[in-house]
Amino acid sequence: MALPNPLMMKSILCLCLAVVVSPAAFAADLPDAKTIAGNWTPIKAELGGQPLPDAVMKTISLTLADGKYEAMAEGRPDYGTYSLDAAAQPKGMTVTGTKGPNQGKTFPCIYELNGDTLRICYDLSGTKRPSEFKSVAGTQLYLVTYKRKKQLVSSNAPTPVKKPGE
Repeated sequence: MALPNPLMMKSILCLCLAVVVSPAAFAADLPDAKTIAGNWTPIKAELGGQPLPDAVMKTISLTLADGKYEAMAEGRPDYGTYSLDAAAQPKGMTVTGTKGPNQGKTFPCIYELNGDTLRICYDLSGTKRPSEFKSVAGTQLYLVTYKRKKQLVSSNAPTPVKKPGE
């Protein structure tokens, strides 16, 4: 019996690995994509190494869902898209404005998601993805720690009416 061609065996092995690894890499984004969705408010923020004033932070909110974002800052809305790269270290995010003050701008970011805390470091210059969670003087690095807004459950919600026989 003849032995299989070593080059062909390597090709088959590579193809098998690609089929096994690719879905795993794709699936790595899915948990974060679901978990990151929600309404967020900043609890700490720095721009260029300087803390943002509390008065400004109180005007900021961020909503993330299905690859789209809506941000509000000082009464001005900003809309766009985001994509996650959960396989990168640190995890990567790309934010692109589609309507509002950041329309047409793309911001490379890194993010860290831990329960109801989301930390994002944006490069507002759009130059390159930050490598660490730091906002340094003389840069346009914007480091924000967000807390998830809790959904309020209304106590005035109507009680479901049961049909006879239920």
